[in-house]
This record gives sequence, structure tokens and C-alpha cells, in this order.
Amino acid sequence: MLFAVSAVAMAQKFKIQSGDLKFLKGTEIVNVVFDYSDMKLLKENYTEAQYIPKRMEELNKKTEGSGDIWKKQWERSKEELWNPKFITIFNKVLSKEEINTKLQENAKSPYTLIVKVKWVYPGWDAGIMKQPAKVNTQLTFVESGSKKVLCDIESLEAPGDQWGSNFNNETRVGEGFAKTGKTLAQKIEKVVK
Repeated sequence: MLFAVSAVAMAQKFKIQSGDLKFLKGTEIVNVVFDYSDMKLLKENYTEAQYIPKRMEELNKKTEGSGDIWKKQWERSKEELWNPKFITIFNKVLSKEEINTKLQENAKSPYTLIVKVKWVYPGWDAGIMKQPAKVNTQLTFVESGSKKVLCDIESLEAPGDQWGSNFNNETRVGEGFAKTGKTLAQKIEKVVK
């Protein structure tokens, strides 16, 4: 019973707010753009400008220099971990279902997916107990160039979790991006197959 309650509590909410995904039928490449400009962090809704120095100070108090190392990892995580996780899992899910639609950054395509990152909670892992990361995004498909909205989707609390322990905040957040990409691909699969 406890497992069932925790599974429900961690469920991602995924809602199409306007439009639909039917236009993707037969589309091979969709350009994807990630927008972190309004991202908030933690329950306090820190901006990145507030969060980074605060986290650096916390880590440097524990171990001198560790905050500076963390900052470099954090800054690289978007381009090297979060964006690729989203794209890779999305493409893998549709490929398994023999659907040719793929996401690609900087692609020439009639359609663009804007992944607007709204909120990130990195979670924590203390070995015996842990809390998964959570990622909120707005997923907006537009006609490339015109920005006409074709489908707008809200994704809330995509869980970033793995089996076993994961003490790295950025990796847990990356799993939230992977879950978002997977859920989006599954929704598209139902519509275009």
C-alpha cells in the first residue's frame, strides 16, 4: 500500500492545453529549442542568479573549492546532460515504435518544439532515504518562423529518479528531462500511429 501511495504521489501531470499533435504525422524532423530564461529552483522559487551563489557558498563551507567545481558542473549540465537526455529518450521511444519523427537541435524543419523550463527541484539522496528531482516544463510546438502555436502542453513534476543511489543533483534532474521526453513521445505515438 505504501508503494502505491508513493507511486501516485510521484506521478507526472501531463496536459495538452491547446491544439493537438496530429500535425506531426509523417513529420521526420522537428527542431527543438530549450529555454531556461525563466527557470525557478527549489520550493523557494529562486532564480538561477540567486541559487548558484547560495549553493556554491553551502558547498564551499563543507569542503573548500567544492562549490566552484559544482558551479562548472551545473553550467555544463544543460547542454551536456539535460537537453541530450530529453532528445535521446524521445527519439528512442518513437524509434522503437517505428515512428520516424525525431527531435534535433538547430534543424531545418517546418515545426519547432520550444521546451520552456519553468521549475526544477533537484531532490536529494541520503542512501537509505531519497526524494526524486522534479521538473516542470511548457512544451510548445510552433510553426518554424511564424511562431504560430500548434500544440501547447504543460508537464508538471516529471520525476527524476533511478534505481539505486544517485548522489548527483544534476544527474537526477537529467532523469526528469528524460521522463518528460519519454512521456511526450508516448503521447505522440498514440496520435500518429
